[in-house]
Formats: sequence, C-alpha cells, structure tokens
Amino acid sequence: MRAGVDIGGTFTDLCIAGPDGIVAIGKALGTPSAPADSVETVLRDALERQRFGGDDLTQVVHATTLVTNALIERKGAKVALLATAGFRDVMELARERRPDIYRLDVWRPEPLVPRHLRFDVRERTLADGTIEQPLDSQEVEALARELAERGIEAIAVCFLHSFANPANERAARAAVEHAAPGLRVALSSDVAPEIREYERTQTTAASVYVQDRVVRYLADLEDRLAGLGAGGRLRVMLSNGGIAIARDAAERPIRMLESGPAAGALAAARFAGLNGFKDLMSFDMGGTTAKLCLIEDGRPLVTHEFEAARTDRFTRGSGLPIKTPTIDMIEIGVGGGSLAGVDALGLLACGPESAGADPGPACYGGGGTRPTVTDADLVLGYLDPGFFLGGEMTLDVDAARTAISEHIAEPLGLTVEEAAWGIHRLVNEDMASAARVHAAERGHDATGLPLFAFGGAGPVHAFGVGAALGTTTVIVPAAAGVMSSIGVLAAPLATDSVRSRLEPVDGETLSRAEPLFVELERQGAQVLALSGVGESQITHERSIDMRYVGQGFEVTVPVKPGEDLKQAFEAAYVRAHGRTGPDVPIEAISWRVMTRGPDPELLLVADSTRGGNARKGTRSVYFGGGYVETPIYDRYRMGPDTQVEGPAIVEERESTTVVGPGASARVATDGSLVVEVT
Repeated sequence: MRAGVDIGGTFTDLCIAGPDGIVAIGKALGTPSAPADSVETVLRDALERQRFGGDDLTQVVHATTLVTNALIERKGAKVALLATAGFRDVMELARERRPDIYRLDVWRPEPLVPRHLRFDVRERTLADGTIEQPLDSQEVEALARELAERGIEAIAVCFLHSFANPANERAARAAVEHAAPGLRVALSSDVAPEIREYERTQTTAASVYVQDRVVRYLADLEDRLAGLGAGGRLRVMLSNGGIAIARDAAERPIRMLESGPAAGALAAARFAGLNGFKDLMSFDMGGTTAKLCLIEDGRPLVTHEFEAARTDRFTRGSGLPIKTPTIDMIEIGVGGGSLAGVDALGLLACGPESAGADPGPACYGGGGTRPTVTDADLVLGYLDPGFFLGGEMTLDVDAARTAISEHIAEPLGLTVEEAAWGIHRLVNEDMASAARVHAAERGHDATGLPLFAFGGAGPVHAFGVGAALGTTTVIVPAAAGVMSSIGVLAAPLATDSVRSRLEPVDGETLSRAEPLFVELERQGAQVLALSGVGESQITHERSIDMRYVGQGFEVTVPVKPGEDLKQAFEAAYVRAHGRTGPDVPIEAISWRVMTRGPDPELLLVADSTRGGNARKGTRSVYFGGGYVETPIYDRYRMGPDTQVEGPAIVEERESTTVVGPGASARVATDGSLVVEVT
C-alpha cells in the first residue's frame, strides 16, 4: 500500500491505495503555520480508521506548497550572489518589461538578493566554454569568510556561460566550502544550466533561498513518519510530473515549486485515459484557486519556465521567472473560499482574495462574515449543510444567506438567490474564459474538449463550465475531492537533465549531439539508480529547444534518433503558432532528457461494499429559473453502469457533483461519473 498526501491552499488531502484500488481517503483543514501538522494528522486518522500501522505502507508520496509559500512570503535564507564582474545587477535589471503597460500599480517583486549582497567576481568563461580568466580562489575565500561573519546563510553562484563550462563555478564552490563550510552553495550550472542570465540567476537564487527550509521540513516530516512506523518511505512530488526521494528533492528544491497542481494534472491524464479520453482539459477547483491544464495525447503539456511569487498573482510578468520543467497550466483566483462582493464600478466580482482555511467561508462558522463561492453554492442547494466532509462539518445556511444579503444582494437590489446564482455563473464564466485562453495560447481550441473535473469544488461547477465551453462530456473521478493526493500515486520516479549548446540544425545535428544526449541520460540514470530503479526499468525521452535564427524564444520539440529535425520543428511550430516561420535557418539551443522509471500500478475502483438504493431523497436546488425539487444520490451506492438523469446531485464525502437539467450521467467501470451534456 502507498499513501499520497497533498497540501492545498485550504485542505490537506490523503489517499491510501493498494493493489486492488483505493483503501482510504481523508481530508482535513490545513495548518499553514505548521504544514507538517496536518500531514501527520490526516495520515494518523486514516491509519487508525482502517486499523493499519505505518509499517503497512511501502511509500508516502507528498505534494506540498512549501516552496511556493516560501517565495511568496519571503521566508527563506539570507542569500548572497556571486556573479561575473559587471553582471551582479542582472537579476534586478530583469527584462525591462512592465507586466501591464496601462497599470501603474503592478510591479515586479523585489530581488531575492538585495544589491548590497550581490558581488562581482573576477572570472570569465566565453560562450564556447573557453576559460578566458580563471577564478581567483583566494578572493572568493576572503569574501566567503566575511559573508559568514555577517550572518549570510547561503550563496548563489551564477557566472557567465557556466552552462558551457562549469569549471569556474565549481572552483567558487570549493573556495566557499573551504573558507566557510557552514554556508549552503548553489551553482547555476547544477540548478539551471541554460542560456539567459536573468532567468538562470533568479532560479539559482530561489533554489538556495528555500533550500534550508525544505531540508528542515522534509527532515521533520521523516521524523513524524518514523513515529507512525513509516520511516524511510517518503517520496516528494516534483513540478515535472515525477517523484523523487526526499534527499534528491532537497538538493534542488526549486523543482518542487508546483508539485501539488502537477499531481492533479497527472491524475487527470491517467484516469481520463482509462475512459478513452486522450485529448481533454483538466479542471481542478479547490478552496483557493482553480487550475486548468491542457492534456494532449494522454500527457499534460509541460513548460520549462514558470513564474513564481507574482506581485499581482494573476498578471503575467509580475513575478520571478523560474527555469524548471513544470506541468503547464493556468491558474485563476476562484475557489470555494474566494470572496465575492461589489466592486468600485458597482459590479459583481469574485476573487482572487480568499477566505482560506481561517476564517473560511461564512457558512463554516469560523468567524468569516464575507460571502464566498461556497456560501453561494450552499444557498443554491448544491451542497448539503449536514453532509459536508461526510458530516464531519455542519454548514450554516443562515450565515451564508446573511453574508450574501449584506454584501451583494442588498447593494445590487437582488434577492439572495439571484445574488448567489450570479456568483455561481460568474466564476463558471471566468473559468471557461481562462480555459479558452490557455488552449489558444498553445495552438488549441478548448471548445468541445472533454472536461476532467476534480477538487473539492470542481465537480460542483464542472457542469456550468462545460456548458460555457460547449463541451459534451464531463468526467468526475471517484474521490474527486482528493484527486491531487491520488495523482501523486500515479507519478513515476523521474528526473530532468538539460544543457544549452548552440548548434545549427542540419542533417548531422543529431549525430553531433549524441554524446551530449548520452551524458544527460547517464546523469538521469544515476539519480534513479539511487532511488532503487533498475536499469532495465528506465526510459529516456529526448527533446530539443529550437528556433528560427534571429528569434528570441524557442519551441520545445520531442525527438527520436534519426528523426528529421527540420520537419519535426516546423510541425511543432505550426501547432504552436498556426503557421510556418520565415525562410531562414533553424538553430538548436537547449538539449533535454526526461528520465523516468515505470508508471506505478494504481486502480480507481468503485466502492460497491455499501450496495442498496443509491437515491437518498430530494431537495430544492436552484438552476437559474428557480428552485427545482432534485433527486440526491449517494455515490458510494452507485455501482458501475448506474445511470441518472439530470437534474440530479451526486454526493460523496469530499465533493458533490451537479448534473444539470438536460444532462445524464453514468458510472464507468473504474467508478468515474461520466456526465453527458446536451
């Protein structure tokens, strides 16, 4: 048996799965000030309910928001930067772009390393890797001793062209370790050996900035797991859709940046594929945000740059660019806890501010007085106030109505029901619009794409989002409310290797680059071997970042031995931009290898142990024109091939699925609820 635990913005989710399917699931309010507390609590409770011990688990796979939160909250180490002489200000000069040219109040975040802690070092490596000026080790040793005396905790080293030859960076690390062995050191040639000094410097600084916090957190979690009897079994979800042993993850912790959302997208691809859907949109709506990810041919799209710690969370260009492989998704600030209100123009608005876990929505009874999406869904009848989290929480309908009345209905001259319906429709349209943009920017059309919905609030809103997108099929998996924790159990052990090296694209390019690919594959195989993966179980996936000569950015192209690179690049370029480019030469910039272990066995099996009549009764549910007496179904009593006609509400412990008027739903063999929208 394996356990998966995911920390989200509001809840911590758990899934324990064995060879025959899901054994136990759990959900608990998060503990932001001490995230390991909620992990230990939700795991201990599930083990006690099932009368298991921690030694029954072979792995505990964890997805966490720790790295993201550390960057947003600026709760990291005190870091200094060593840069090539004349280049210490690269991370502050950035790209000299405004996130929004029409807004005066959106600014890039302050650099992680202030100017007085950024130092010029005399050394120089040329673009071809030639060492023009060797490093003066004594200079670096003297600087390291001074920094240690001033309370600096870590050093990021980012020298010009170190991706072509890391010798000077490695000499700098040796000098620091000799003079001040207590300082952590991160080299850009290890963390992000790619072109573009600004992004490489930011990524290296961010990785060492969070490293101490990650190391301490993972050590604490290991101790807690050992106390439960599951010591030595921790695995960590990475942003690229793979997992790593804790020690490997801690060496380059920036790879954990988007581990939770990556798990959800991976689960969507895996379980939608079991139902015959290879091209679809993953839709994850939790308590704080909604995330959408385009899945193509059974695999989530991957990007090699992510923007963290935005000053305006949903404005591109307002954050720190991080060079690390990440599942490509769009995030918008609407979740179950998103606050709704009337804006300065007198219009209904919702998000991105969230009530979070504390105080939570008004209906939670935790002190919240402002209306949220969850309050609206409760008033509309989508949620059962006595069955939230399977009855562990009782929701206060009167508090929800009061909050909506005072803050929205009365100011806008609406009834409480009309205001709640407005909130519900507004967030559905926001998410549909985000899906269209996300798909269009990647050369796809979201219209009609099947929607795989999960998260605590996703199945409640999936019908409305799907209708807005013109989709005909919505898939809601079993245990949708904890799907990210299931997704981490679907992830293989994996690692990425990359190296930038400029090469013209011609008939001999792959032959010239073969030694480089072999070296990257060797590096990846060594990492997986330390995790216990046998050589025969390892696979490698190669790709190249290519562009037309003169362009500023690249397209990542998967490649196979003997492939025509020009044709492969032009096909990828057409998919991304809808047309071929100019009649100019093509060049390869960066060479990538994804090294993977085998996909773990994981089944989603319908729970048929309870049997009996699935219909629980009826209640009044609002569908736009008014309340409709609607059948309510217990999902745990709905075996494979069970069918229901809309309108209907299907309830389980962690989430509720809305089947709207004119739709129908059937239970697939794996327990997924497949809703057909007419």
